[in-house]
Amino acid sequence: MHVVSEPSILYFGTPVVLIGTKNENETDNLAPMSSIFWLGWRCVIGLAALSKTTQNLMRTRQCVLNLPSVNEVAAVNRLAKTTGSNPVPEGKLLRDYRYEENKFLIAGLTKQESDTINAPRVKECPVQMEAVVEAVHGLAEGDVELRGKIVTFELRIQRVHLEENILMEGHTNRVDPDKWKPLIMSFQEFYSLGGKVHSSTLGEIPEHLYNTKDRERVIKRYALN
Repeated sequence: MHVVSEPSILYFGTPVVLIGTKNENETDNLAPMSSIFWLGWRCVIGLAALSKTTQNLMRTRQCVLNLPSVNEVAAVNRLAKTTGSNPVPEGKLLRDYRYEENKFLIAGLTKQESDTINAPRVKECPVQMEAVVEAVHGLAEGDVELRGKIVTFELRIQRVHLEENILMEGHTNRVDPDKWKPLIMSFQEFYSLGGKVHSSTLGEIPEHLYNTKDRERVIKRYALN
């Protein structure tokens, strides 16, 4: 039987992402988040307006979306209550966040340079996506109390780096879902995917039929360089 409920959060399960951006002084910022969804070679993320990552994205218009697997959960956890903002925003102080300048050192992760943008990749993450900001939108614009507190970014992916061990045998452009074990955030706790529970009718559709103009433009652009 269903009951009426008012949960404080509605995180039913989304992938964890380590967003790499550049600070004003060219140091690296690395922030874990899980408010994200993809459509083609674009995605939408949501961030607090006062976060350092938000400020960096507004200024540089670029970032790397590093997707950790279950193997990187300890590193993600070490970053969980840190911020690159100094002083620490009041809302984060209430949640016991602390300022940390060197996020890679704190997490025990390794920085890699990107190919197309000025933002850091994380070597240990099996998936790394270089992205640029296409649009910025506010959230809750019609609510006086909430307006301006959350920002959503539309990001366009322009280069994808995949660890070979998550690829399908014989394919360079297809991820094997039986090998890829993303880190999932569900109601503030870490989980991952289990085994396949049922074959999917959508799985009968060839992947290339989901190809987008964004992907075609990336292939054409960098094939010429």
